Amino acid sequence: MSGPTADLRSDTLTRPTAGMRRTMADAEVGDDVYGEDPTVNALEERVADLLGTEAALFTPTGSMANQLGVRAHAGPGQEIIGDHLAHVLRAEMGAAAQLSGITSRTWIAERGQLDVDTVKQVMSVGAGTYQVGTSCVVVENTHNFGGGTVQPLDRMQSLRELTRSAGIAVHLDGARLWNAHAASGVPLQEYAACADTVAVCLSKGLGAPVGSLLAGSAAVVEEARAWRKRFGGGMRQVGILAAAGSYALDHHLDRLSEDHRRTRLVAEALAEAAPDVVDPRWVHTNILVLDVGAAGWTAADFSAAAREAGVLGYPTDASHVRFVWHLDVDDAMTEHARSTLVGLVTAH
Repeated sequence: MSGPTADLRSDTLTRPTAGMRRTMADAEVGDDVYGEDPTVNALEERVADLLGTEAALFTPTGSMANQLGVRAHAGPGQEIIGDHLAHVLRAEMGAAAQLSGITSRTWIAERGQLDVDTVKQVMSVGAGTYQVGTSCVVVENTHNFGGGTVQPLDRMQSLRELTRSAGIAVHLDGARLWNAHAASGVPLQEYAACADTVAVCLSKGLGAPVGSLLAGSAAVVEEARAWRKRFGGGMRQVGILAAAGSYALDHHLDRLSEDHRRTRLVAEALAEAAPDVVDPRWVHTNILVLDVGAAGWTAADFSAAAREAGVLGYPTDASHVRFVWHLDVDDAMTEHARSTLVGLVTAH
């Protein structure tokens, strides 16, 4: 591999900017386990305010925030349900079962899109003593393995009405909720109002080096604080990390639309060159998933060829490769990715 490199494996690859590093170095800190880190406390209050919840809890990872969320609504022998591509069920190493004894079931969702009638069919209400009852529905927005798709607000609102009447909780995996907000214009609070708990991530599109938050009621967050300690997530002078998150909200939230624009540019070029490889109608945000099998490639071979040309992607299965735009990928890198990927999909 020689020449320019566009690393598009994930938006988790972003590096702290110079301004973010200075802010981290200057952060006021205290012991967060004692609740005495002022920078962490300020970030938690800020995110709760942004989402319209009573409280929020800083966690080291998005997986921990999600696992604390589902643990708030389901315990050993109880059930969560989500779509078959959901990160909570597909990419968190079976944590709900391993850590909390929670069982799960799924439904098939095209590109991760929410269908309330399907959820209603899968939910188990009043199961009695012979079947497990559903305690929580997990919704992901944007949807990672669905290709960065945005969940329609009206569907989320309909789900909230359905689950509320059934006495079932909703956890929103909003790791990229910032991207959904930037793409749709829907206020963050309106999305958050559709769930009992919300997890948001700072270390993807926002570019912080680490950190997520779980938001919800004061009672749920207080209980989650204890479970965070049990899960090994009690942290000390972590204000140096929370400061990065605050800086990201100040400086990187509004620029997410640039990532979306660049992703769309490449998607449209690829669709023109090889229409079966991608449908731009489903490219809503900063994630581009290519069906390279439709162009005669295996995902492994396509990824290797792209890497050799200086474009790094992530094979999601045998025939699909994901590319994710972020703040470390500029227009020049995007043009390099565009020309490289177009050349590869038309090579066979």
